[in-house]
Formats: sequence, structure tokens, C-alpha cells
Amino acid sequence: MKNIIDKANQEAYERIDSAQVFLTDIKYAREVLPTLTEYVIGHAGPPIAWPDMCGPMQGAVIGAIKYEGWADGDDEAMSLIESGRIRFVSNHSMGAVGPMTGMITMSMPLYEVLNETFGNRAYCTFNEGLGRVMRFGANDGEVVARLQWLEKTLAPGLKKALMLSGPINLKVIITQALAMGDEMHQRNIAASLLFGRAIMPYLTQVDMGSEGAKIVQFILGNEQFFLNLAMAAAKATMDPAHGIKNSTLVTAMSRNGTQFGIRVSGLGDTWFEAKPEMPQGLYFPGFGPEDANPDMGDSAILECMGIGGFAMGSAPAVVRFLGAGTVQDALGYTQEMGEITVGKSNSILMPALNFTGVPMGIDIRKVVETGIQPVINTGIAHKRAGLGQVGAGIVKAPLDCFIKSLVAFNKTLN
Repeated sequence: MKNIIDKANQEAYERIDSAQVFLTDIKYAREVLPTLTEYVIGHAGPPIAWPDMCGPMQGAVIGAIKYEGWADGDDEAMSLIESGRIRFVSNHSMGAVGPMTGMITMSMPLYEVLNETFGNRAYCTFNEGLGRVMRFGANDGEVVARLQWLEKTLAPGLKKALMLSGPINLKVIITQALAMGDEMHQRNIAASLLFGRAIMPYLTQVDMGSEGAKIVQFILGNEQFFLNLAMAAAKATMDPAHGIKNSTLVTAMSRNGTQFGIRVSGLGDTWFEAKPEMPQGLYFPGFGPEDANPDMGDSAILECMGIGGFAMGSAPAVVRFLGAGTVQDALGYTQEMGEITVGKSNSILMPALNFTGVPMGIDIRKVVETGIQPVINTGIAHKRAGLGQVGAGIVKAPLDCFIKSLVAFNKTLN
């Protein structure tokens, strides 16, 4: 039986490694995600009900309702929620992802990323920038106004520029950025600039009126701009590896601030859940561990692909920002992740590790056998809605998810 599982895992790994992902278009959620009708909100992580949501998630939900114009204020939004009018859906179930709280509603613009190798598409929202943003639970007028600007100004401009440029190969940008010191989860500086270089010659040809300078500044001034593009690329990469009979590869890891969940290729769309661990890292002045919310977001899809925390050894500059120790510690994390994965990428290489490929394809058997937990680079949100990001660090996927999934997998064999 081991040979059958290894063969299935090899197929899943090859599908991940051979993916070629391109940014092809900008679409609005209502155009491509049929589930997102009026009063439906997509969120990060496994499915969750309103009473079980953490503070930042609830705050973001209220903000999303106001953004869509379904309510004029917080009290009216709460009335909609308490009446059961608002329905919730996990982003992953729609072929989409979102960072931190992960809010997606019908009017939001999305990146459309095509996996040219297998023909599937994946979607992600735009990065809002830093500060008070909905992905960390903020929901005031400034947050809503920024989202409306993304919808009505930035999205149309990028869409027109993409019509001129044609598809942009995101895997090439990820590979180049890794060689320049990014790991794609908490450090996206090089990738954001590389994307800016790719799109700017065409963006300047688009008539953007008085908003042109603001659009350019927003893209080039946001060091996390590429994060959402990387997430869509990772989702498009991982989805073809899902649904392979007898495969024990993890195809998604995600958190909703209350539960951490994984999906396994050979086990359908079941989420195997456990309580998320608390991030360990550096806090902004005035904040500490007592302020932190448990980890959340769909962005751990990056680690499934072999980047993010798995590629920390290629991003020494991120170590101090995350409070992850020394450069040697970062190298150690990457090497340790190689013990729980099926193989190494043939194209996403790490110069700091002798151009070795990133570790790719998390195997639940290896996680349980070794006790090595997948490491994830992450932002840290305040546990109260509206206060935003309070730090950054690393978090480990809870071992119970992998034990539960392996028990379920063994039952399928019997």
C-alpha cells in the first residue's frame, strides 16, 4: 500500500511543480463566484458561524456589509446579522483566497490567475495596503472608502493595463523575487517592485485622469502589494493536486481566527480542524502577546506551495522582522520543512541554499511520524476589532489537524 500512496503523492507533487500561473484579468466577484450573491460574505479559513468568529473577523464582516451598502451603520449591520439575513461561505470552497479575515463580497475586484498547465483559475482580492484595513478587522469610513477606490479606480485601471500587456507570468516573478530576498509571505518587496516593472509601461498608456499618480504610488508604495497575487498563484497551483485518490498531500492550510484547518488531496473537501497556535514574533511598540488574536487567514496556501515560511532560508532580511531568530535559524526552518515534504521544486530555487528548490508537497504521514509542524510566516492581528496589525512572526500548524486527517485516511484504506 505504501507504494500506491507514494505514487499518488508523486503525481500530486508533479502537478504542483509543473504549474505555470499567469495573471490574466481583473474580474468582479459577482462575475466569477456565483455563490456571492447579495447578503453573502466569503471569509478566510474553514467554515464558521457568526457566534464563533473572533473579534477581527466580526469587525471585518460589519465593514463588508457597510461597503456593499447593505447597511448604513454598525447597528443596522448587526441587525442584519442577528436576523440571519447574512450568510457566510469559506473562500476556498469558491476557488478563492483572502488574507487574514479574507472578506470577499460581490462588488469586490479580484485577480484572476490561470494555471496554464491544467486550465484552472483561482481568485484573490486586492491588497489594501498597511494600517487600518479590513483584513485586520477595521471597518470605519476610511476603510470603506479605500475599498471603494480599489473597486472603482484601481481595478479598472489594472484591467485596461492587462489588456495591453497580456498575461503576466507570476511564477517567474516569484522565482526572481526569491533570489532577491523575498519569501513571499511577509516579505514581498522585490516581488511588488517586479510586478510594478511589468505593469507600469502599460498602466502609463491607460487614461486614468487625475487618479493616475495615486494608482502608481499605491502600487509602488505598498511593500505587500504582491502578497495577494502570490496567494492567487498558490491557490491556482494547489487546486489541481487536490482529489487524487490515495494521496496524503496537503492541498490547503487555512485559519479563521478560531480554528485551523487543512484539506488533504485524497480525502475530498473535508476540513480537518484544531485550535490554532498563537504566533511567536515581534510586536509593534505598545503591544504584546496579550493583545494578539489566534492566527488567521487563507495565506498559508503559500506554505503549501513551498514558499513563505518554507522558503525562509532564502530571505535573511525577514528574520529580524518576524523575530524568528538568526539567519541560521531561518535556514534551519527551511531544511526542517524538507523532512515533511515529498520533494523540492525544480524551478523555484533558493540561492542561499546552493540553489536548492523550495521544499514542496506536505505529506501528513511525515508530519505525524516526525512530529515536525509546518511553519508559517504571518501577521499578528489585535484580538479586538478595528485595532489592526500589532506585529508579525511565525506560527506552526497544530499537529492535531494532521493526526485527525491521517486517522481518516487510514479508515479509507480499510
